Amino acid sequence: MKNPTWTSRGKTVAQLIEELQTFEDQNLEVRISIDDGETSYPVSLVGKSGGKYAILRNCEDEPSIIVHRTEKQ
Repeated sequence: MKNPTWTSRGKTVAQLIEELQTFEDQNLEVRISIDDGETSYPVSLVGKSGGKYAILRNCEDEPSIIVHRTEKQ
């Protein structure tokens, strides 16, 4: 199955901020997942890449991975 276009479209900084502002608890830790939420890593830094992208970075030597799901739902 081909991924829907929204999965690779990405978000702008403004769109991300707007979405994060809808969270009731603004003190939640921000984490990033690259496997559809099965695991996540903490965001250590937010940086720029070539003036074209905002990058969420994990800078840990040994990332503190959280497993959110142990089996596909």
